[in-house]
Amino acid sequence: MLISHGSRDQAWVSMVDEAVSHLTLREELPVAVAFLELVEGRLIQDGIDKLEHAGVTDIIVIPLFVSSGSTHVDEIEYALGAKPVPERETDLAPFRVAAKVHYGYPVDDDPDIAQMLWDKLRELSQHPGREMVLLVGHGSRHDGFRQRWEQGISSLAARVREISGLAAADYGLLNPDSVRSRVEHWQEQGYDVLVAPLFLSEGYFTKVVIPQRLEGLQYAYSGQTLLPHPLLPRWIQRQVEAALQRLEGQR
Repeated sequence: MLISHGSRDQAWVSMVDEAVSHLTLREELPVAVAFLELVEGRLIQDGIDKLEHAGVTDIIVIPLFVSSGSTHVDEIEYALGAKPVPERETDLAPFRVAAKVHYGYPVDDDPDIAQMLWDKLRELSQHPGREMVLLVGHGSRHDGFRQRWEQGISSLAARVREISGLAAADYGLLNPDSVRSRVEHWQEQGYDVLVAPLFLSEGYFTKVVIPQRLEGLQYAYSGQTLLPHPLLPRWIQRQVEAALQRLEGQR
């Protein structure tokens, strides 16, 4: 079961469905795509019910979020019964689930994700020797979660720099806000700044918030997000295969 946040925008939902439709697993497994909110009839409980109705006894859950610093990753894991208590208080009620849940991991600093980011950014690069990439993520104001955001996006930025051959890499978060100050810092050092949004798909944050935070500054920005991209199904497949191997080892 793949779980993402959800959106009222059907195009957003369709991009997630499209990525999952390209999965090629070594054995045929029932698959459900579920959403935390906003997609009526396809919420997490709907996904659980669908799989259990098909006779599933073990559910491999892939949280399609860009950071383990997301409070949603924590609360969903708790509500699925995969951890005894949430790290932060939540109003998400426990789900009805009889199957054993095997909870995966979000994007964080996965090498495939770094390649996806560079693929979306490379057309903006003109002079790699004097350019730097600044990844921009949502972030979190909550202690513990903020540090996870910082660790994951910092490591991911380093991976993008290694793949791209650009001169430098850094990150900025919308919460707490550091985006504008990081762009100004690198410009003062003489670099051309390429801004890459670390978001699953385009929306309010990529189209409005990031440009507003950087208003009046010189930078290159395509606004292109992770989806759509052919590498996302591979990222999902690797998680599923690893979980299946762990399950086989327990039998």
